[in-house]
Amino acid sequence: MTIRHALLALLSEGPKYGLLLKDEFEARTGEVWPLNVGQVYATLQRLARDELVAESDAEAEVGQRLYELAPPGRAELERWLLEPPVAASPPRDELVIKILVAVTVPGFDVTAVIQNHRRQLMEVLQRFTRMKTPGADLAFLLVADAEIYRCEAAVRWLDTCEARLGAGSRIPRPRSGDAPGDAAASGPAGAAAGGQAGAVAGAGDALEAEGSSR
Repeated sequence: MTIRHALLALLSEGPKYGLLLKDEFEARTGEVWPLNVGQVYATLQRLARDELVAESDAEAEVGQRLYELAPPGRAELERWLLEPPVAASPPRDELVIKILVAVTVPGFDVTAVIQNHRRQLMEVLQRFTRMKTPGADLAFLLVADAEIYRCEAAVRWLDTCEARLGAGSRIPRPRSGDAPGDAAASGPAGAAAGGQAGAVAGAGDALEAEGSSR
């Protein structure tokens, strides 16, 4: 969920001020994603600039500026809600990148990476399962379900990785001195190897770029 669209959704209920929007966002999302009130006001200013919200004439508490949803904001909210996210390529996932990189490191035990992350995922899964108590808030239950299913899927993927590694599958490395097109020139197997190596290189570049941007 983007903060921008979450605020539009909250304002669809009526005029509100920044601190109230912060509190309602946290309550509606199961109180698992804390939100800075400064971020709320900065987002409101950008929404007002884009004419998606406007200052309201409704009476507010002393010192509070009310905002209301403008017609273009309602249209943008509905567009975002109905439009599936673009899935042209797999999302950049740190765990996937770690495994792809780990299998290329000479002498490194990839199974240690798999076991450490599987243990952590199981702990998260069990924690959210225990927190799903009768009478729990609906928003939290939905978030907990999403986390449980995410962890289950990641654990299954790690199990598959371990099975493939146990079967001897490896991502081939380019030989020293090979030109970038040499793998593709050697036939279908070489082309596949080149594509896999390129994927790992791209993953490493992505991780490095992400680290340098922080």
